Amino acid sequence: PEGRIGRELAGSIVVPFCPESELSGIGLRDFITDCVYTREIEVSREDLEGRLVLHFGAVDYLTEVYVNGSFVVRHIGGYTPFEADIAPFAHVGANRITVCVHDDVRENTASGKQSKKRESFGCFYTRTTGIWQTVWLERTPENYIKNVKFFPDAEHGSVGVEVETAGRGVLSVQVCYEGKEVARAEADADAVCKLSLPLAVKKLWEPGAGRLYDVELTFGQDRVKSYFGLRDVKYSGRKFLLNGKSVFQRLVLDQGYYSDGIYTAPNAEAIKDDIRISMSLGFNGARPHQKLFEPRYLYECDKAGYMVWGEYASWGILYETLDSLEQFLAEWKEAVLRDFNHPCIVQWCPLNEAWTNLEDKSKVRDIRFVESVYAYTKRLDPTRPCVDTSGGYHGRHTDLFDFHCYHSPEEIGEYIKAIEEKGELIMDTLYPAVKEEGAMYDGNLPLNASEFGGVAYQPHGGVNGVQSAETCVRERSAWGYRVCDSESDFADLYVRATEQLLACKKISGFCYTQLYDVEQEQNGLFTYEREAKLSADALARIAACNRRRAAIEE
Repeated sequence: PEGRIGRELAGSIVVPFCPESELSGIGLRDFITDCVYTREIEVSREDLEGRLVLHFGAVDYLTEVYVNGSFVVRHIGGYTPFEADIAPFAHVGANRITVCVHDDVRENTASGKQSKKRESFGCFYTRTTGIWQTVWLERTPENYIKNVKFFPDAEHGSVGVEVETAGRGVLSVQVCYEGKEVARAEADADAVCKLSLPLAVKKLWEPGAGRLYDVELTFGQDRVKSYFGLRDVKYSGRKFLLNGKSVFQRLVLDQGYYSDGIYTAPNAEAIKDDIRISMSLGFNGARPHQKLFEPRYLYECDKAGYMVWGEYASWGILYETLDSLEQFLAEWKEAVLRDFNHPCIVQWCPLNEAWTNLEDKSKVRDIRFVESVYAYTKRLDPTRPCVDTSGGYHGRHTDLFDFHCYHSPEEIGEYIKAIEEKGELIMDTLYPAVKEEGAMYDGNLPLNASEFGGVAYQPHGGVNGVQSAETCVRERSAWGYRVCDSESDFADLYVRATEQLLACKKISGFCYTQLYDVEQEQNGLFTYEREAKLSADALARIAACNRRRAAIEE
């Protein structure tokens, strides 16, 4: 009903920052289950000559949009974009847009690392409610380009282009590299048009070198600018191949949280800085964790040549039943289609740690959920590998078998010994339900240590410092999987664990937890404000270790 009232509201907010954040101007950290936004905009006669499209980057979770009191669109899901043509509901002059949102992480909804308790705890952080990505208006003609997909072929130096159009007409595609045209094609388009363009210049996308091709598409009066990277990705045997070359994935876990904006970066420089500090430590990519990052982040990764796992905020869904599978697949489809063209995404990761239910250890997650999501992902995008779930119970079908190991270097050594000598994973014996509910490691699939580390360390101690595991629990001020008291010990632990993973000929990559602290989880290499926690010498030692050639790259 609030959507039809059409009146000013008492408060104000800076969009696209969530009301829990400081940058929104509100900073309310309590539960917010429902909220209403309204704004008056001016619409010209020219605006109404074609389509007037209202875009939302992401709104968490259930959203209804009204224009001048009329219902326009409803969207379910807190991480994917949606849009609506508001021209039929608008008129020349002042128009009121109202957005009504319902969001309760305690319900059976995908919410990632958002805390279901009033306060943050462990590895769960401040919630994000409502609008948290950009909102904008776009004018298009009635006949327009709806979507475009790029299918790069690095081996043959060409690109396939699939364009969806509304209406019929001539489609023109121009590809440039560094400002010079390298391909052009035209075709009659009607709903779907597919083209193949050989490229006069072949420049490969690879770690540390984005080398992006610019694309301009014209369809009648509509014009769209885009880009792609020329690269191929796949697993062959146990190796991850990028453009046919074995590349060890040296990834770092990135939660995508900011102390002032929560889910939303304060500016583009903050996004670039996270990628920069990661690459300075010898990481060649990241695993954006339990959150669908904003497209701007992926754009910066594309430019930098920084590999990414395309992960979804799967925590919050009750996997022990199939009740929420339909809604999960609906939003995951939107996520895959949104990010399909980003060359930085080298692998899909729809689920995380699908073993027992987080709240009730007696409930084992239904492996059919995992297997359905994997099969659906491969239908949506057969061009990339997919790990059905990172850590936990793998299903019968996956392109990668991975494991999480937050143990000491000695215990990691035991994992590696079992892998190399017996072709086994210790986790299969630690979690017997794997035998009944999922698939045990067959000794042949590629392997990735997709989470390790997690060592909490604070150089200055104090109230928020980490003194011991007991202190962490008692003061509830800091949290980590393990605790370290000195910089030298921290660097030693990092190097000893990482060297073993790099030396194993049956492991194709790792992901270190984590790049920076987030609230009480203080196991980052940097603070929440992205300040270094280690000396320049210690950071240089870590970087040198990360850059060592891996055995599987030989």
